[in-house]
Amino acid sequence: MSEPPRFDRGHTDDLMSFLAASPSPYHAVANTAERLEKAGFRQVAETDAWDGTSGGKYVLRGGAIVAWYVPEGAAPHTPFRIVGAHTDSPNLRVKPLPDSGAHGWRQVAVEIYGGPLMNSWLDRDLGLAGRLTLRDGSTRLVNVDRPLLRVPQLAIHLDRAVSADGLKLDKQRHMQPVWGLGDDVRDGDLIAFLEEAAGLPRGEVTGWDLMTHSVEAPAYLGRDQELVAGPRMDNLLSVHAGTAALVAAATGPGAADLPCIPVLAAFDHEENGSQSDTGADGPLLGNVLERSVFARGGSFEDRARAFAGTVCLSSDTGHAVHPNYAERHDPTHHPRIDGGPLLKVNVNNRYATDGSGRAVFAAACEKAGVPFQSFVSNNSMPCGTTIGPITAARHGIRTVDIGVAILSMHSARELCGAKDPYLLANALVAFLEG
Repeated sequence: MSEPPRFDRGHTDDLMSFLAASPSPYHAVANTAERLEKAGFRQVAETDAWDGTSGGKYVLRGGAIVAWYVPEGAAPHTPFRIVGAHTDSPNLRVKPLPDSGAHGWRQVAVEIYGGPLMNSWLDRDLGLAGRLTLRDGSTRLVNVDRPLLRVPQLAIHLDRAVSADGLKLDKQRHMQPVWGLGDDVRDGDLIAFLEEAAGLPRGEVTGWDLMTHSVEAPAYLGRDQELVAGPRMDNLLSVHAGTAALVAAATGPGAADLPCIPVLAAFDHEENGSQSDTGADGPLLGNVLERSVFARGGSFEDRARAFAGTVCLSSDTGHAVHPNYAERHDPTHHPRIDGGPLLKVNVNNRYATDGSGRAVFAAACEKAGVPFQSFVSNNSMPCGTTIGPITAARHGIRTVDIGVAILSMHSARELCGAKDPYLLANALVAFLEG
């Protein structure tokens, strides 16, 4: 039998606020941690000894967060139910020597992060956000959320061939944004500007991880406002849904009797391969799960038993059928906007889903009263991948790839349905509750 839905249109409203407040992975995990704190979760430091007490806990590391809830009396071999997601999105990131310019223009030197649709960053008002590292090793978040930068496109009068041959962008020559006028380009100008914006003394910042973002706010779109346009849905939509689902599972009436330990694992660096200390291919998740077992008095045998019973839903966005390019999709699999979350399948293990994983997800959707769709790529098209196969292989955990169908993936501004975010969240609650 299905349960009454936990989330509705208000969840989508809240998603839009979360997207706007999270212009970088560091802001995303800070906002996630704040929501968890309000629900009674408490941060634990990786450098401290952990105890086996029950309740909600989380670990922060850079642009990644792992949070979990231990029910009262959970045995050391209690399995985990994990929602996996990622906090990073393709964008333009500031280089180590950012101050540049030519011909009377002041520019910021940027590097291309991940695989963005570069044309979507042209002629768009951009802010700058990220993390500043200070002399004492501490960090400070910064967010200049106003029109500051712009990558100007070349006028058609100076490139008549663009109409016939299409737009061709060189990542080095054509993607450097402007942010002012002047011939006197001085090293340190950008960082000095950000120090002032963050209320820091001049010369205090010695390191930075900075990136551009569109300052245009998320918005409902369409005649009946049934669509949502906004940035970084890939994959903050899943981070937001996973956070809401974890809080609901940990604070619901049956929280003390959960048969599993619900977990949210939101990683950084998925868009460039996940190979970092905060990525899915790093040790973070495994360390947290193992330490949770051992803190509750468990042995290696308990750890093995817990992992053998664990399931992870790797939640990432997928491709809705595009009305102008339907031939690019598999002819028998046309996922629709607001048709419910996707079950993503690829027999070559670009996604981790198999038949038993499908059954787990189908059961969660049935319990939540949520429809779901299946996605496979056109056989003639290369298939993307996710943290799913990495999580399955690295930890020996059964993993299922799912997500929400969107258009314009990897654009500076993506498009989803207004219902799908809360349909996903409802399915995730049912899954986390076992």
